[in-house]
Amino acid sequence: MDPETIPQDVPTQDVIEQASDLGLTLLSEGQLFVENLLRPWNAYQLGIAFGVFLLAWLLRVVLGPRVRNWMATREGWPTWRMRVLVVAHRRLQMIFFVILIWIVVAIMREVTWPSRSYILGVIAELSTAWLFVVFVTRLIRSPVLRSTARYGAWVYVTLAILNLRDEAAQLLASIGFNLGEVRFSLLLLVQAIVLLAALITAARFITKTTAARIEKNEEISPSMRVLVVKMMQLGLYGAAVFVGLRAVGVDLTGLAVLSGAIGVGLGFGLQKVVSNLVSGVIILLDKSIKPGDVISLGETFGWINTLGARYASVVTRDGKEYLIPNEDLITNQVVNWSHSNEFVRLDIYFGTAYGDDPHKVRKIAVAAAQGVERVLSFRPAVCHIVGFGDSSVDYILRFWIKDPTGGLTNIRGNVYLALWDAFQENGISIPFPQREVKMLEGSELITKALD
Repeated sequence: MDPETIPQDVPTQDVIEQASDLGLTLLSEGQLFVENLLRPWNAYQLGIAFGVFLLAWLLRVVLGPRVRNWMATREGWPTWRMRVLVVAHRRLQMIFFVILIWIVVAIMREVTWPSRSYILGVIAELSTAWLFVVFVTRLIRSPVLRSTARYGAWVYVTLAILNLRDEAAQLLASIGFNLGEVRFSLLLLVQAIVLLAALITAARFITKTTAARIEKNEEISPSMRVLVVKMMQLGLYGAAVFVGLRAVGVDLTGLAVLSGAIGVGLGFGLQKVVSNLVSGVIILLDKSIKPGDVISLGETFGWINTLGARYASVVTRDGKEYLIPNEDLITNQVVNWSHSNEFVRLDIYFGTAYGDDPHKVRKIAVAAAQGVERVLSFRPAVCHIVGFGDSSVDYILRFWIKDPTGGLTNIRGNVYLALWDAFQENGISIPFPQREVKMLEGSELITKALD
């Protein structure tokens, strides 16, 4: 029954009496149903159903291991098909029971009057509906939502098969309260939950399907893919909630002032959260940072794994994952090593002895760097003198790489090692500070040495 059929000005006492009358009616009908079950022609139907249940259990015990062994040999099957087999194996006894009970019902209807198989028919319909609900709800990934939908569907199909749906609707509609011109009842709550769950599930399915296609579209930049997916999720979920509440008769215009006040309060209390959300949208729009970029922020160096609504996930070379708020990426100085391209120039410093020819040193250093793996050959390395030190001629060696995600410290170490080998082969020495100590004549140490 629609909750609108209940008068809006019904006193509370009348509502309680109406709910009590409906409860007593359901109780009396339940007692009558139990009494009918105790009649001889109904009791033997229950005995037959119990015998079918035992036979189904025996078949599961005998055939269950064989079915499991057969499933183990199904190599190369799609994942969804194997999941269906697993669910079917877990409900093997119920499947056997449904098949056997329908065979018994068909035989009973052929050899005796329909009334002699009425209860068996109800049991067959209930077991079939319950089994169907089990397989359908397996499509829901969330365990909590799956269990809620399963038990709710079981209750609904049971009431529908037993022809108690209208009475249950009247009972739920009679329990509630009035808020202005709107009546809130348990029936309205149940309808809202069911409709919202269905719409949100549909929105989630559409979002995941569309997001998978958007992620595969190479013509859209990574940042725009994330932005499109986030906006689509927000729009679909918002539309699902709005349509669901409107469908059950909730007037949303009265909530406009309340939502505005709540919005102002949240604006003051959640400034950081809102700032991060807005910063995330700005980052996605200006494409300054996108998934896969290599960045350094302070002492954190890594690549962007995901861009969320509130934070960005940055994975470093040592496996740590930093969740950096979007606001920090907007307000702080960020080095994006791969913003416009993937090429990165690295500098290393070294020194050689004054006795070594600097022209030869420069050629050897460039050749050594070009021979290291990951160093780009089409962007030549260069070597320059940067100063004359106390004990060495100081040089800077510059070279290019295109895979900063592979690490910076390791490539610098490999170039230093190549320089060491090249200098050893060509007789070029790497000096280190040396000190000479001279003893002055007449010092105490010299006098003691002469004595």
